[in-house]
Amino acid sequence: MGRSKAPDSQELLTHHIQARVSSKTYSRLNQVLQNSDCQSIGELARKILSREKFTCYYRNTTLDTPIDELISINKELNAIGVNINQITRHFHISETSGQKMFHALKVEQQYKLVGEKVDRLIAVVFELSKKWLQGSLAEKTSEEHSATMNTR
Repeated sequence: MGRSKAPDSQELLTHHIQARVSSKTYSRLNQVLQNSDCQSIGELARKILSREKFTCYYRNTTLDTPIDELISINKELNAIGVNINQITRHFHISETSGQKMFHALKVEQQYKLVGEKVDRLIAVVFELSKKWLQGSLAEKTSEEHSATMNTR
């Protein structure tokens, strides 16, 4: 069974064109290709020659450090949550009041850790807001951050 014919014969790529480019031009095309939605240099060249639009993707690397920090805080908060669940389970199966008090104190320590992580989270979000928000919104956020940190 063969391939079905294209519905519009005008859209078929029927003419073959070859071109030689320098190493510098080839590496530039390759770099654009890596960041674009094109699958091959030929497709990229066709879009450039026919002046079709293609999408280039760029990554803002200034956010790498804060994003890594947020991911770390998320993992730590999840681990603390698991610890609190385990301690609570042990608390409920404890038979003596001494054991229950022991587990309650352990939960208190875990909640203090949560408070520390939340403070760190607020600081990271504050730094991000300073960087990305401009004008009065950044000043308002700064005032809110100061008020939050003073109440703790």
